[in-house]
Amino acid sequence: MKAVVWHGLGDIRLDDVPEPKIKDPHDAIVRITTSAICGTDLHFVRGTMPGMREGRILGHEAVGVVEETGSGVRNLRRGDRVVVPSTVACGTCAYCRAGYHAQCDNANPGGPRAGTVFFGGPQAAGGLDGLQAEYARIPYAHVGLVPLPDTVDDAQAVLLSDIYPTAWFGARLAEIGDGDTVAIVGAGPVGQAAVACARLRGAGRIIVVDGVADRLGLARDQHAETVDFNAEDPVEAVLELTGGIGADRVIDAVGVDAQRPSHGPAADALRDLDEQFDHERDEAAPERNPDGRTWVPGDAPSLAARWAVRMTAKAGTIGTVGVYPPQVGHYPFGEAFMKNLTLRMGNCHHRRYLPELVSMVAAGRLDPTPLITRWVGTEDAIDAYRTFDRREAGWTKVVLGVAGDGSVASGLGEAAGTGAATTAGTRGPVATGRGSGGGRP
Repeated sequence: MKAVVWHGLGDIRLDDVPEPKIKDPHDAIVRITTSAICGTDLHFVRGTMPGMREGRILGHEAVGVVEETGSGVRNLRRGDRVVVPSTVACGTCAYCRAGYHAQCDNANPGGPRAGTVFFGGPQAAGGLDGLQAEYARIPYAHVGLVPLPDTVDDAQAVLLSDIYPTAWFGARLAEIGDGDTVAIVGAGPVGQAAVACARLRGAGRIIVVDGVADRLGLARDQHAETVDFNAEDPVEAVLELTGGIGADRVIDAVGVDAQRPSHGPAADALRDLDEQFDHERDEAAPERNPDGRTWVPGDAPSLAARWAVRMTAKAGTIGTVGVYPPQVGHYPFGEAFMKNLTLRMGNCHHRRYLPELVSMVAAGRLDPTPLITRWVGTEDAIDAYRTFDRREAGWTKVVLGVAGDGSVASGLGEAAGTGAATTAGTRGPVATGRGSGGGRP
């Protein structure tokens, strides 16, 4: 079968690899109909998450159809359409039963204290092959796989595999409630999804901080207030927007691959930290293999954390879902301590939130599809990786159409386009004349 395979830093390829087989009674084989590229996948190619083994199939987001089940899988059958949670959990240990699926005691071969297992990651994360392939082996399938109604199409469902549960988890970590002013640092896929999740949890105002114009435009389409960190200092901007108080709740959706501002007042204010950021980058990615502007690790690993702490109101809460690998050792704890901030962070417990999110989409409360900005065929996956890595315009979220048989095509789900949490609203005719606010005819 065809699969996207990691061969080394800066080296991924579309290879022919053997099809997976059932290894355990609780396994299932899923034929992938739709997969996606995530920012986490880029960490492995850039070098900010070490421990990958050559030959590892990448990817941890997918929708598919069950092809085969082990003898221990009693609740699924061949032909069932399912979404695959990004993280793997047994469902029987105390952590899983308490809803902490990302801290499962049994999924990681390294033992109970070894940490989160996810598809397509390093050996420390379980060493499982990923989902950017024609077929995938799913461990603990009786717990992990979530059935899909035909009212939820592939485009909606693939974003429920990781992006939306992670954003929902981030909103929960940040303790967003009715009327809160929320700042989201990072307008990549998780940051975009966090706009919808914050709104669903009752946020009064939502401010999104990023430096990429089209990503800020996508946030504005969701009617978030936006701050371009290449045009203004984001901390000062958030303080000004909030009457000098700061945001009640902040979500850090960036993590270790944060980039310094290229120009503007924020860039000037950070000049004295150039040496510190260089040290942090070397610590986060001691080995790297960039190709021009591609596969370049973030050059300011602690910057999103620094900004998040500074723009949070006193006694506020920060929810961090941007990835910070174990080798990253810098965080502004002193400033957070002096402001009495609550810091909550970690890997998402995808399986805990997926059924509820599927139901929300099926009921028309949530429509994730506006976040998909590119569909590409599997044969174009490597070029798509490179373009996505460079944050080029129009490449905020990339979905791979692997095989159409058994899928529900984008826009054909009955609830598609109805989710008020993510749509831009209905655009009426543009007014002209006095009182039009400068609209164009």
